[in-house]
This record gives sequence, C-alpha cells and structure tokens, in this order.
Amino acid sequence: MKLACFTFRQQPEVSAIVFPVVKKRVWPTFMFNDPVADACWGHLEEDFPDFQFVLRDMDADGTIAAVGHTIPFQWEGELPDDGWDGVFAKAIDDLKTGRTPNQITALEAVIAPEYQGKGFSRVVINQMRHIAQEHGFATLVAPVRPSWKARYPLTPIEHYVRWKHDDGAASFDPWLRTHERMGASMVKIASHSMRIPGTVGQWETWVGMRFPESGRYVIPGALNPIEIDCNKNEGVYVEPNVWMRHEICSK
Repeated sequence: MKLACFTFRQQPEVSAIVFPVVKKRVWPTFMFNDPVADACWGHLEEDFPDFQFVLRDMDADGTIAAVGHTIPFQWEGELPDDGWDGVFAKAIDDLKTGRTPNQITALEAVIAPEYQGKGFSRVVINQMRHIAQEHGFATLVAPVRPSWKARYPLTPIEHYVRWKHDDGAASFDPWLRTHERMGASMVKIASHSMRIPGTVGQWETWVGMRFPESGRYVIPGALNPIEIDCNKNEGVYVEPNVWMRHEICSK
C-alpha cells in the first residue's frame, strides 16, 4: 500500500471532507458536542494548518485512511487535569495573547474503519512526532483516550490504567500500549479531560436511549457513565484521558 501524507496547508480542501468520510463513522455522536471543541476547532484549520494532516491511500485513488490533529501550546509544570479541554483552550488563548509555545500536544488521531487493525495508528503517531521535530519541539504530549475503556465504563480509570497485557509489561489497553511501544511514558491521569453537557432530550437523541429518571447511565461509546438530572433537564458526561509523553530529538 502506498501512503502519502498531506497537511491541511497542502490540501486545504480535506478539512471539509474528513468529518463525513472518516470521523462520523468512528466517533459516537455525543463526542461532537464538546463546547471547547465547538469554540476552538476552526483555529486548527485557520491558524495551524501545518499541524493537521491526512494519510491518503494512493493505491485507492487517494482515499483518506487517517486524520491527525496537533497544536502547540505554552505550559510550565505538571500537565493539566482537564486534559483535552484544558490544553486545547490554553493553546488558543496562547495564540490570541501572543505567548510563544514551548510544547506540542496531539489532539486527535482517527483511523477510517476499513484501515483499522493494519498498523496505521503507529503511522499517525510517527507523523505527529515528525511534526513536533520539524517545529523544534523536544517532546510530544497527548491526552490519550483509551480505546477499550468504553468496554469497562464502570471501572475507575485509576484501576483501568494498571491493567496489563498478556506479556505482563505493557498496558492492557491497545491505544495506550501502542504509545508505550513507541517509547512514550505515562505521565498522569486527566480525570476530567472532556466535559460534554446537554439537555436530557439532546442526550436521548445523541445516544438513542431514553432517560426516564435521574441517575447514572451507561451509554454506548462512553468511557464513564453519564449523569442525568431530570429536574435540571441536564445530562453531563465527563471523560477521563491519560497523558502520555514522547521524547523527541529536535532538529
């Protein structure tokens, strides 16, 4: 298979097609309703096109096989507990206030369903590492969404990250394990990495379920149960991620 990588600067037209072609087929609907993403996403295409990319299968007429998003930010000290939301909002604030970034973070890596299980995740991470190196960053951090955690939504993330693969060394979770086997280290848990609020009706539409009374509900694709409060007409999902760090030799 012949793969080619293109940034959004090189092929700006891809920004309009990656959602229906790849992302809509991979992520649960509720994941597209994060307020931070709604407020910040446009900046990726407008202000950071060199940090966004697609992998295209040139043996299949340039079909988009994977998408990767990264963004530089300024940070000192321990990485934020509000992982994905926190780092994304901070990066855009840095842009607006003119602060010089000293780190780069991964935001999203998505593999089209027909290309999953073929080693593309490593290719995407390698491209993110390459972008970091090209821009002079010594590390790449990532608030990683553990890919199998949705199978165990009632298990606390603090327990889940301690589970091991059959070899007894690497992580049980395939996505965490991929990062580890590429040299990344686990830094900390981002306990409230993404917060998605909505009305009860919105949540019923997003997940195709009914919520007749207040309480905690397990929903498809979520890493934690959702909290429903019928009196407030509100549902809130709080997602945990895991901060990983890749050390990179800058140019």
